[in-house]
Amino acid sequence: MEKLKIAVQKSGRLSEKSIQLLQECNIKLTNGNRKLIAVSSNFPIEILYLRDDDIPQYINDGVADIGIVGENEMLEKNYPLTIYQRLGFAKCRLSLAIPKTENYQSINYFRNKKIATSYPSILKTFLEKNNINAEIHQISGSVEISPSIGLADAIFDIVSSGSTLISNGLKEVEKVMNSEAVIIGNKNLESQKAKILEDMLFRIRAIQTANSNKYILLNAPKNKLEEITQVIPGMKSPTIMPLAEEGWYSIHSVVNEDKFWEIIDKLKIAGAQGILVVPIEKMIL
Repeated sequence: MEKLKIAVQKSGRLSEKSIQLLQECNIKLTNGNRKLIAVSSNFPIEILYLRDDDIPQYINDGVADIGIVGENEMLEKNYPLTIYQRLGFAKCRLSLAIPKTENYQSINYFRNKKIATSYPSILKTFLEKNNINAEIHQISGSVEISPSIGLADAIFDIVSSGSTLISNGLKEVEKVMNSEAVIIGNKNLESQKAKILEDMLFRIRAIQTANSNKYILLNAPKNKLEEITQVIPGMKSPTIMPLAEEGWYSIHSVVNEDKFWEIIDKLKIAGAQGILVVPIEKMIL
């Protein structure tokens, strides 16, 4: 059977998260040393371990069918690829930063300045969109030291916590874009590989849905049922079962993680008791 070839970063946090996601999909991989290729023993895929900035080109050239990579890398390479799924991890932003001693009023600060970056294409597009004429210095690695050694006036780089900027005497002044891990690929996969991809995406979406929801169980008296069910309507409606104690019921439902504490407070006010929260492993809608 033909296999779907997936390009994954060969090392680093994105690599670890990518492999963890496949494992949560019950996709078992061989070759734990990650020398070059890993094959699944129970799903028709092969993993190619590559440098993250090479992944878009390998997909464009047809060496890999799809890949897991930061959205920033995809946009920087600018190949005609499509995003099949956003994965919600490896989140960061690409921002402009300047020495913390500088006075910053607006984006006009960057006119005629030298900006060091590993993402010249994204930066060029941003500057042109804002009618800013600046000199772009493309470098790889250690972008943040460029102002301190006199190579540039500012930098354009990935920011996660911001601690690297602070330790190098810089401050973030303009966010250009947000980025996260995405599954990218050629737009026109052959039918057999497209089916394998869809099967894999089905599993991934079930995991993502589960991770963003919690299963809750609670007890409530009969006269509070209507008020409580309005707070937790569930996917269709909550499950309500009578308890051994007459006049009391057990209510089961699913709550979105983003609204969890807000809903818990409302439930307590509404008279819910014995609230239990259970993680969901998979959730298929």
